[in-house]
Parts: sequence; C-alpha cells; structure tokens
Amino acid sequence: MPRVLVDLLSYSGTKGGMETYTRELYRALGSLGGDWEYVGYLSKEGALLDRSWFPGRIIESGISGENRFAWAWGELTQVSRAARDAGADLVHAPATLGPRKTSMPTVVTMHDMLYWSHPAYMSTPLYTAPVKLMEKLAARNAERIITISPESADEIVKYLGVDRGRLDVIPLAGSTPEGVDRSRAGSEGPLVIAMGNRRPHKNWGGLVRAAALLPPAERPRVVITGGRGEDPLIPLVRELGMQDSVDLRGWVDDDEMRHLYSTADALVIPSYAEGFSLPTLEAMGAGIPVLLSDIRVHRYVAGDAARFFAPDDHAALAALLRQVTSDSAMRESMTADGRARAAGFTWQRTAAETRRSFERALGMTMSGDAATDHAV
Repeated sequence: MPRVLVDLLSYSGTKGGMETYTRELYRALGSLGGDWEYVGYLSKEGALLDRSWFPGRIIESGISGENRFAWAWGELTQVSRAARDAGADLVHAPATLGPRKTSMPTVVTMHDMLYWSHPAYMSTPLYTAPVKLMEKLAARNAERIITISPESADEIVKYLGVDRGRLDVIPLAGSTPEGVDRSRAGSEGPLVIAMGNRRPHKNWGGLVRAAALLPPAERPRVVITGGRGEDPLIPLVRELGMQDSVDLRGWVDDDEMRHLYSTADALVIPSYAEGFSLPTLEAMGAGIPVLLSDIRVHRYVAGDAARFFAPDDHAALAALLRQVTSDSAMRESMTADGRARAAGFTWQRTAAETRRSFERALGMTMSGDAATDHAV
C-alpha cells in the first residue's frame, strides 16, 4: 500500500485556484479506490477549516501558511521530516512549492511560472527572487512534475531547465456550484461577472475601462469578486465615474456565488497570463457564456466555445460586452458550446492521471492508459 505525504502547508483558505485544485483532486483520488494511503501535513490555518474532502489522516503542522517566512521554512525543511516520520513512500506538493530534499520520491504540481515569465505583474516584488529560488529547489528535488497546461509545461522547461520527460501535463476540471438556475439569467438586467485576485496580471482595469467606453444605456453592470482588503480598483472606478456600474466585492459565499451564476449574462476574464482557467470551466459548465483574453492557455481551456479579445483592446471587449448582453441567440449558442467543452474536463480524469504520475515516480507498473497529455 503506497503511502503519500501530501504537503498542505500552503492550504490556508486564501489561495484561490490552487486550493480548489487540492480539494477537488483529493476528493476524487479518494473515490478511485485501490490500496493507497494519504496523509495530509496541514498548515495552522488549514487545521481550522473543513477537512472532509481529504481522504486520509491529517497531521497538524502548527506552521502558518499565511506567514511567508514560516511557510518557506516549513516547505524547505519540515515537509521532508514529516514524510520520513510518517513512513511515506512518496511526497506530493500540490501548490507549486515543495521540499528542497527528500529521502523518498517527490511529485510537485507547478501551476504556472508567472514569477519568471511576468515578474512585472507580481504584486509583491520583494518575494520574486525567493519564490524563484524555491521553485528551482522544488523542481530539482522532484522525481516528476505535474503541470496544468502545455504553456506552463513549456515555461517550466524554459525557466527551470527541467527535462520534458519528467513532466506530466494534467489539466484541471470545473466545479460548478450546486443550485444554479440559469432560467434567471438577465432577470436583474444586463450583468457580467468576473472573479479572481487583484494581482496586476489579472488586468481587471482593462474590463473597467472597456465597460466605461459604452454609453450608460448599453452598459451592463459589472461585478468583480475575489478581492481582499482595500480594493486597488477603487481609484480607477472613481476616476472613470463607474461607481454605479462596477460592483467590487471581496470573497463571496456559496449563496452569493450561486446567485451571480444564475443571473449573469457572461463571465469575463481579461488576464495577461494564467497557468490555467478554472473560472472558465466552472462558468461554461454552468451554462454561462465566457469572454476571454486571447492568450494561449485560454484557447487551450475554452477551444472555440468562448469569444476572445486582445487583453489591451478595450474597444474590442466593449463591443463583446454589448453583443453578449443584447444578443440572445449568441448567448444560447455559446451556452451549448461551453457545456460541451466543459464536459471534456473531469476531476475523475485529473485524479486518475495524477495517480499514474505517482506510479511513475515510484517506478510502479502503471494502471490503465499510461498517456497523461490531455488534448481536447
């Protein structure tokens, strides 16, 4: 029975998509069956959260996943010790960083290389060099590296010098909130939604500027969720006089998210760069049309089901906002295409391919189809 020590030091309830990945992956891994044992090495903050998704026992580390220095110390030195003490055969670090040295094979899931490819867009430049060093150390120690898109795979090879033969490209899947009622779409007037942190690479200012180009009578209400603390978009919204059109919200609960998914005409993601795009799959799975910046990873996730615009072409995005909120035939077509596209990405497949990556790292005879590259 292989025993996997799962590095959950970063899990604190504030990491967005990486935590969604960890929860849904291990929920699905637990449903696969087979003789696998999972031991979670959890942060101090994570110990206070719901843990029902994890399919094994938990070790509470007492290490903060919010204090970056404590987290870094834990990643570099304590994960390997915990794995050894737990008698683990394998370590899985699902949140990009991992231990610098282990006595057993390690698999690291690296979601993106944004600190390397787009350092100017990182909101905390002070951490850029340390994060890059930790990513190098984690990659050097890893027996295998999982990543979530071909673009991220190319960048891991480019920036970290990883041999492509050590990489497994395993895409994510969407998890649409239960109880979404798309018959209510548009019932509160034209509405587009956007969600994500406020790091500069998300380009939320581009969405605000695009909406401002539309006459008030043609302008949809824009709701942007996901911010924490004082929202950096507030000055721009005031400057453009968009207070009545743009609603800046922080983290929203399930009921509020369900309401937004039910009433929105479209989801908009104007990012300059991404490792993947979970909100795209979630929205398409719920039947929401999606407008995306024309970057490689968005094409990989959405295929022909979305409408695309250049990230800095505010006029093009404004035209799409007008069209998607006024053209019901366009929305119906995009809804059908989006549902079909999202159906090709499942957490069950992500989990099965992840376990094959674990088997590769352990030198085991692999179960099922050995191919991990996922083309849809």
